[in-house]
Amino acid sequence: MNKKMKIALTVCAALILLLVIVNILIALGNQSIQNEVAERQQEIAQTIQLEALNRQLITVLANMALKTNDDRLKKLLAETGISLDAAPETAPAEK
Repeated sequence: MNKKMKIALTVCAALILLLVIVNILIALGNQSIQNEVAERQQEIAQTIQLEALNRQLITVLANMALKTNDDRLKKLLAETGISLDAAPETAPAEK
């Protein structure tokens, strides 16, 4: 092998090493983003579960306020944006 070929191979090896390092850094960045997305998905799933529970709780409170004619409870529900003018919705049946 002549000197020019050795230099060319060394340059290629250095370039390949640089590309491997860049690839590792990109993979680490992707892993970080994937972990963040997984955390957000978990939060969304928990929020959906809590939404059903919140609806059931509001329905029970609205029914109780109407049955007992509790003005304080009616006021509390009204302050949170829940109107008792119409009949309260019943919770949907679980599948």
